Amino acid sequence: MIPIGLVLEPPALDVPNAVDDLVARARWAAGTGLASLWLGQGYGLDALTALALLGREIPAITLGTAVTIIPGRHPIAMSSQAQTTQAATGGRLRLGLGVGHRASVEQRFGLPFDRPALRMREYLAALLPLLRDGAADVRGETATAVIGGVGARVAGAVPPPPVLVAALGPAMLRVAGEVADGTVTWLAGVRTIGEHIVPAIIDAAAGRAAPEVAVGLPVCVTDQPDEVRERAAGSLALFESIPSYRAMLDREGVASAAEVAIIGDERQVERELGRLAAAGATHVLANLQIAGVAERARTVELLGALSPSAG
Repeated sequence: MIPIGLVLEPPALDVPNAVDDLVARARWAAGTGLASLWLGQGYGLDALTALALLGREIPAITLGTAVTIIPGRHPIAMSSQAQTTQAATGGRLRLGLGVGHRASVEQRFGLPFDRPALRMREYLAALLPLLRDGAADVRGETATAVIGGVGARVAGAVPPPPVLVAALGPAMLRVAGEVADGTVTWLAGVRTIGEHIVPAIIDAAAGRAAPEVAVGLPVCVTDQPDEVRERAAGSLALFESIPSYRAMLDREGVASAAEVAIIGDERQVERELGRLAAAGATHVLANLQIAGVAERARTVELLGALSPSAG
């Protein structure tokens, strides 16, 4: 079985301390044998800062962002934060980056969303040399990062963290394969992974190291699959109106995002995870947003048992 990680949900608003809550949940999840823990960047808790703290509290396990979006974070600032987190975690960071979505970028940040693949390519042209050498001299159409003789390296941030790009369409998959270390997906089903994502990124990465394909999907171990599927249909419906996800679901041949969720008893879930591995996924990122309280514990325990050990 390929490594299996867990996407940690952000702390609830009513907990006494968000960081204490996250650490407690992460420590329990890591104890089940999972290979990795991941955080998405929302509008509250900062993912990279939180991962730096988790890295000091929890040994061995890989820690990643899935994902931090690049609008609003200059490559120099991203490099500083990612290097600091890499040093704090002893080299265990996987830096997942995305361009976001038009509505959130334009409405919440007031920033343009045109030419997203070019924006990511130029962003990485600045970020990757910063992570590797502490240097950058980029003057592009959408990104400028000029370090000159100023020091931009963080001692202990070695090796540089692998950078995974959230990519669904052909243009972004080319960026992920040609420039980055791989991709991290969300709601891409097994057919899309095997027939679209994996062939496209491998072709783009020709002559480079084999790219990582980290596949994020909702997962729930349950004896009431119909009930959970109905719950998933409601909680995942918003993605169906986002053009990039809608195109991917159409490619998968499904009407609802709930249809790509992995739902069933232990044998069914294990079988679906095996199908993802056979399709070319190199890492699974399980999201438990569709699971109830008892189902979450049962799901994490199975995933930990199935995953190769952390480290």
